[in-house]
Amino acid sequence: TEVTEKLEEVVMIWIKQIRQVLVEGEQMRREADDIGPSAELEHWKTRMSSFNSLLDEIKSSRVKKIISILQAARSKTLKQWKELDGNITIAANEAKDNVRYLYTLDKFFGPLAKASPVTMMEHVPSLMNTVCMIYCTSPYYNTSERMTSLLLKITNQMINTCKTYLCEG
Repeated sequence: TEVTEKLEEVVMIWIKQIRQVLVEGEQMRREADDIGPSAELEHWKTRMSSFNSLLDEIKSSRVKKIISILQAARSKTLKQWKELDGNITIAANEAKDNVRYLYTLDKFFGPLAKASPVTMMEHVPSLMNTVCMIYCTSPYYNTSERMTSLLLKITNQMINTCKTYLCEG
């Protein structure tokens, strides 16, 4: 039982740390007012990397051994652990899915950032069709908050491109 108690303490520390990572991921992001859409893709790539690393750690033999010992001891901490394990998997899947969908916009980031306003406008219908496709098909990215954030970043990029064009002209 002394070993079980020590292992439960370790698992409770992990639970606290993992909860912190999940909470931080859900908090509103503070971003510059003029940030473009490529930052959205980078954000989700970073999140995907973080959660994939966390999943790799959870699936390691060391962690599996500790969990199996606690299962044999019928530890009460396992209920919290299993719930958190599920939440991490959901967060990792969400990040991976969002990266996959946002990559479909990647081809527009260059023309949005470097083109003249006239050339940029030629890309807007295709860009908006792609955004619509993301909204209609993504299981995670189809919320009002996510779409608003993405469209705001696209608009910021268009404004920055126009400002740059006017200052050069």
